Amino acid sequence: MTQQLPEYAIIVAGGSGTRMQHDLPKQFIEVAGKPILMHTIERFYKYNSAVRLIVVLPQEQLTSWRELCRKHSFKLFHMTVAGGTTRFGSVKNGLDAVMGDGLIAVHDGVRPFVDVETIKGAYEAAAKYGSAVVAVPPKDSIRELTGEGSRAVPRAKYKMVQTPQVFQASILRKAYEQSEQEYFTDDASVVESIGQPITLVEGSYRNIKITTPEDLILAEAFATTD
Repeated sequence: MTQQLPEYAIIVAGGSGTRMQHDLPKQFIEVAGKPILMHTIERFYKYNSAVRLIVVLPQEQLTSWRELCRKHSFKLFHMTVAGGTTRFGSVKNGLDAVMGDGLIAVHDGVRPFVDVETIKGAYEAAAKYGSAVVAVPPKDSIRELTGEGSRAVPRAKYKMVQTPQVFQASILRKAYEQSEQEYFTDDASVVESIGQPITLVEGSYRNIKITTPEDLILAEAFATTD
């Protein structure tokens, strides 16, 4: 019988409240009575209470987060790590806290409605193929910008990428040994750059990333139906 690899989750929460038009960093804004980031952590614990959680926050937000945990009596165990100046740097700092082999999910701190089934499917695919990136088909028509204007493209050939993105630890470590590049928009692009194929797994339209005031309205609606 194959021994199951330890499961880690690096939850990257480095956002500000600028686009949200809010004084608080977006991961600290309350939805259904508690900060968004707490909802996100709870999703991974619901999937697997033994998951080893690493929450990456800007250095200046670590004290605020500890105070919020006390205020909300939030006791789910997790490690906190100071982030870097970019998302690439923050994931790299989170990786430094992972010891030995395992499967590592990288997830946006402001995606609090990821389904347990989605998380499970991503870990299982990564264990088999080395990588697993959650994605959904686009709902809207897509146009590609060209030198002459734009042109329609078949949306069936495209996917909208979400998180979690899960990788075998050795693969993710190797990918993050390189220097940061402008075209690194997510972990899949970092891993793909070292020649590692990317496996897509089915996501969910409920797995929204909360970045604007309109997203908060949707988040409150989702929270009441969970």
